[in-house]
Amino acid sequence: MELVKSQLQHQRLPKLQIAKRAIAIILGALFMATGLEIFLVPNSVIDGGITGISIMLSHLSGLPLGLFIFLLNLPFFFLGRKQIGKTFAISTLFGIIVLSFFTSLFHPIPAFTDDILLATIFGGMVLGIGVGLVIRFGGALDGTEILAILINKNVPFSVGEIIMFFNVFILGAAGFVFSWDRAMYSILAYVIAYKTIDVVVQGLDESKSAWIISDKHREIGDVIMARLGRGVTYLQGEGAYTGDDKKVVFCVITRLEEAKLKTIVEEIDPSAFLAVADIAEVRGGRFKKKDIH
Repeated sequence: MELVKSQLQHQRLPKLQIAKRAIAIILGALFMATGLEIFLVPNSVIDGGITGISIMLSHLSGLPLGLFIFLLNLPFFFLGRKQIGKTFAISTLFGIIVLSFFTSLFHPIPAFTDDILLATIFGGMVLGIGVGLVIRFGGALDGTEILAILINKNVPFSVGEIIMFFNVFILGAAGFVFSWDRAMYSILAYVIAYKTIDVVVQGLDESKSAWIISDKHREIGDVIMARLGRGVTYLQGEGAYTGDDKKVVFCVITRLEEAKLKTIVEEIDPSAFLAVADIAEVRGGRFKKKDIH
């Protein structure tokens, strides 16, 4: 019976993951469409990537924005579906279809504000939340990312650098299509969206690794576990210059706990060596289970 239950749970898990991903992509597309059609587009402010090109073409031709978003992104999906993986490709195609639908649905709705600065700030934030949500659950809403992944295989630049290169020209083109002040507002909206994406993808509790070398390693480790509720690992090290044996305290904390950790180390051993670095992802263990005192 237990074996049957385990097999059923294993079968349900992929379906649950698919459902969660689909809901996240729908919500992300909804947020992005809101940022575009309710804030940015009515005030002639554009986003970067294929979406930015679609906004300008829609303005020049008078055709719906959703139509251009779908048609311009479609070739990149077929071009990169083998290289980017089946799951990511399907998630991206689904997101683009939903985004195209929502932008067409929201187009008749009047802008929330005519204040260009407010529209830029809130449009960038809402758009960033949408894009970040989709990225966090393994999809994308713009073909520029797929193109950058393909180009990245043949050039010595990161995906982020390639996307930034494209967006410099796309956002600059807004100056010719609309006006130069609108181009500058577009850059501002892009920066706000970019930073918002970081917060959504990584979270306010972004993980960090901490390495502490101290003769009072045991005491520091005990206090970290007691006051931060974080597990620690003691590693064996050797000083390259002196040849002395050293104990290294390793732990994973959140960004909000970094100041507390520094205070703990300073109180116990002001001469201790402390190094803190960002971590892209943490899985397993009991990292999420904490008891802060």
